Amino acid sequence: RTRAALLKAAVRRLAQREAEVLAPDEMPRPAGAPPDEADPVAGPADALSLALHRSLTTQRDLLIARYELALEATRRPELREFYDATGRGFREPLEAMMTALGSTEPRRHARSLVAWCEGLMFSCVAGADHDAVPDRAALRTGFEELLRGMLDG
Repeated sequence: RTRAALLKAAVRRLAQREAEVLAPDEMPRPAGAPPDEADPVAGPADALSLALHRSLTTQRDLLIARYELALEATRRPELREFYDATGRGFREPLEAMMTALGSTEPRRHARSLVAWCEGLMFSCVAGADHDAVPDRAALRTGFEELLRGMLDG
């Protein structure tokens, strides 16, 4: 195998392992399902906080691997394309969720959610907050604030 093939296999396996962080029955409602009328952001915020908390606590090794592969992708254009395509597999369900919640700009809102998560993950794994991972309640509050701001704005 070539180095490029091995790196692509590593990206593929990393995406599979990251997808397993949140079990299917823990995911937000499927796209097209009506949101909870009483509080439409509660379910998605809860599921997203669970996934992010798991990533920050029990799956830190996956985050470190992702950062290593992301850096490698900056040096290898052939890996960059594959890495970006794989990442869309995580962003597209967020776009569908934002559409189901009534977002007027689901793509932009999903990108903002991803950016918030990625910033927090980097800070808590490799940055200044590496020893101060927020608890799940704090993450849920953060997601609720983000979602409400996007949907009410």
